[in-house]
Amino acid sequence: MTDLEPFADLLAANREFAAGFTGGEQFDGLAHSGLGLLTCMDSRIEPLGMVGLRIGDAKIIRSPGGRLSDDAMLGMILGVALLGVTRIMVIQHTRCAMAQDDAAIRRAAMDKSGVDLGALRIGAFPDQMAAVRHDVIRLRQEPLVSNGASVAGFVYDVDSGLLTPVED
Repeated sequence: MTDLEPFADLLAANREFAAGFTGGEQFDGLAHSGLGLLTCMDSRIEPLGMVGLRIGDAKIIRSPGGRLSDDAMLGMILGVALLGVTRIMVIQHTRCAMAQDDAAIRRAAMDKSGVDLGALRIGAFPDQMAAVRHDVIRLRQEPLVSNGASVAGFVYDVDSGLLTPVED
């Protein structure tokens, strides 16, 4: 069995959350605002709150740097086909650790943790605007997405909380 001691505080907080939890049965798993949101795993990003939504309103996919991985693409395709997604926001953010090259991230991992990431494809991108445009184009060119959803790209400013559209 896994040692749960490192998770004790989180499990206690979950019990407190669950004690006041209501309405779980009212959620049907659809994106009630029609939104699919692809963003970074960065903890400074509150995906629903930053666009004025609540639980049950959107399908959210997080990835390092908010990049459109194959799994993220699959999530968006399923969101459009099955879960009510009619618009997709691709959102990267300022001061992202992924906004550099793979070699720099490998060096930082080695310096900080002693872990050699070796030949792992990281997918870092120094030019965030180009990366957002690339992922938006990929989504728009995917017929299983574009036939049912509008797609746009943005950069979120972690200091101001504002979204800036990325022009095509």
